[in-house]
Amino acid sequence: MSWTPNKVTALRVVVGFAAVSLFGRGAWANLAAVALTVASIALDALDGHIARKKKLATAMGAQIDILGDRMIENVYFTYFAVVGMVSLWLPVFFFARGAATDFLRGLALRAGHSGWGANAMLQTWWGRALVGSRWSRGLYAGMKCLCFCYLGLELALTRGPVALIGEITPDAQLLIGTAGQALTWATAGFCFLRGLPVLVEGWKYFANGIGVRAGKGVARKIA
Repeated sequence: MSWTPNKVTALRVVVGFAAVSLFGRGAWANLAAVALTVASIALDALDGHIARKKKLATAMGAQIDILGDRMIENVYFTYFAVVGMVSLWLPVFFFARGAATDFLRGLALRAGHSGWGANAMLQTWWGRALVGSRWSRGLYAGMKCLCFCYLGLELALTRGPVALIGEITPDAQLLIGTAGQALTWATAGFCFLRGLPVLVEGWKYFANGIGVRAGKGVARKIA
């Protein structure tokens, strides 16, 4: 079978959902979920590599890649919020940030601007550096992988009657939990920072759309 970036993205989502489905089913299942999490993040890098190598990068492919990112982020953070390992506001933030940026990207796409490449919606150097550069995408993927794996290992090693290392002291539990919270909110902070250029530069497409609709409304009234 010939692998395409979109097929790899679909496989990445399936692997991510399989990983989350294993969490909470025992210590060894949690460890298997951590391994699948690493595989899912690795597939995220692979689809971009295939797109560049085979010259298959398209505007639609970029949107599908972003959709895959949203699905993976949301399912992981929602699970860890449900089991009480992170704040409920964390998945709420990722849902809201993703909805806002994807909405603006959709408006930019209708105006003829893609998410990546020479015709990208982001025109400022700092916007392209934060959103489109390899170092930014790689750092964000690494932070998410570290975050998901840390929480998965915490679940496998320290939580519940099947924890691999047994009972730990309350102070150690507090330290491990605090480190997890710091890691997740640091990931959320960088996520917000990467979304900021899209919100700032994408606002004009929303404003233009409002202006066009208002103009049509006036035209109807005159007619």
